[in-house]
Amino acid sequence: MSSRTSAPASIFILTGAGISAESGVETFRDKGGIWSKVRLEDVATPEAFMRDPEKVQAFYNARRASLKEVAPNPAHRALAKLEADYAGTVTLVTQNIDDLHERAGCRDVIHMHGELLIAFCAACGAREPAREALSPQDVCPRCGKVGTMRPDVVWFGEMPYHLDRILAALGEADLFVSIGTSGAVYPAAGFVAEAKRAGIETLELNLEPTEGSFQFDEARHGLASVLVPAFVEEVLAGCWG
Repeated sequence: MSSRTSAPASIFILTGAGISAESGVETFRDKGGIWSKVRLEDVATPEAFMRDPEKVQAFYNARRASLKEVAPNPAHRALAKLEADYAGTVTLVTQNIDDLHERAGCRDVIHMHGELLIAFCAACGAREPAREALSPQDVCPRCGKVGTMRPDVVWFGEMPYHLDRILAALGEADLFVSIGTSGAVYPAAGFVAEAKRAGIETLELNLEPTEGSFQFDEARHGLASVLVPAFVEEVLAGCWG
């Protein structure tokens, strides 16, 4: 990337399933992933929750319980170090619903697809911590309705969270970095094109090339636990610019 003139004042980072897969979090779209075993229409739509809340709650309860068996990996910890030590601005947006970024030490994570460890009341919008199993018999602590507490995750047919904040931060960035994401789910898949139109430098860090790799100024492929710490060290050492 010969156009580099200085270290980026603002770095926008998007993470996807690939960064957490190395910690043992099961992916959704990869070969052998969750969507090859379970129909998303049965567990990941508002209609599925209305039709069979027991099944939907059981699906997400299993995902929630599995988080207790995993831990942040070097890629998560490297991003926490970047957030803490970089002199410029770091915006971290994740498509993941796990809490591994937070457990690694990241203080400001934008979860565009929601958080598995939060329950959301479909009736009044109340949000509550949900570290244990949810049930169709749960009562909303705010409005008192029964059966309305669902996982606070963005289902198919719903709008991602925080889009205004995300797009504003992307527009102000000097460097856009995509980590461990397939580039197949919109609107996040369109971020690289948005960055290119704005003249923002782009970097892909992924296990293997994606369909959108050609859109990036630079693409590095391999394990996130190797690529991300190396990238962070470059930036913190002042070698990026």
